[in-house]
Amino acid sequence: MKKAGIIGGIGPASTLDYYSGILNGYRAKTHDDNYPEIVINSINMTEMLSYVSRKNWDALVAMLLKAVKNLANAGADFAAIASNTPHIVFDKLQQHSPLPLISIVDATCRYARSNKCQKIVVIGTGFTMSSGLYSEALQKHNIAAIVPSAEEQSIIHNIIFPKLEEGIVVPEDKQRMLGIVNRLISEHHADALVLGCTELPLMIKEGDVSALILNTTQIHVEAIVNSI
Repeated sequence: MKKAGIIGGIGPASTLDYYSGILNGYRAKTHDDNYPEIVINSINMTEMLSYVSRKNWDALVAMLLKAVKNLANAGADFAAIASNTPHIVFDKLQQHSPLPLISIVDATCRYARSNKCQKIVVIGTGFTMSSGLYSEALQKHNIAAIVPSAEEQSIIHNIIFPKLEEGIVVPEDKQRMLGIVNRLISEHHADALVLGCTELPLMIKEGDVSALILNTTQIHVEAIVNSI
């Protein structure tokens, strides 16, 4: 059994989902009474986001690399970042990482391809939507990506921060979010929706939209479980 290392705290609510998801997923997979070993390095989300907002990618890589080294020193065999946004620098981080890294973006793209998705609406933080993080990755798999307009991206980002990041779901915010998402799905005849922020599954559930929901948290957790 391999020991999983998780960079968490970005945000705290979804880190809890990772922890319980890995435990439950491993036990469901193995059908025994054992629990996997997990090491979590919870980092400062505010500091991390400050680097992203200033596009200080070197500082972001340095912060994440320090966390990966902490996980390695604690005995982890591989690592994963429990958040979508920091994956903006995933390739550079991977080059310097002392541990193999499991990408939430790669795992989601493979899942989309296995489900024969052709056109996908992508939502997440403003950083994730505007950076082309998923759009470019999906295009490599010949999957078209649709992102909201700049105005809609701002609305979605402000729904995620600060309340959803703290695990608070406001019904009115959910309706605004679904209004944007369902319109994009309908207008573009999309067959799937990427929840490109690990807190979005707290708000958007199966049956809320008329397309396949790609829950990046769940997909990432399954990839981690399969690596243990």
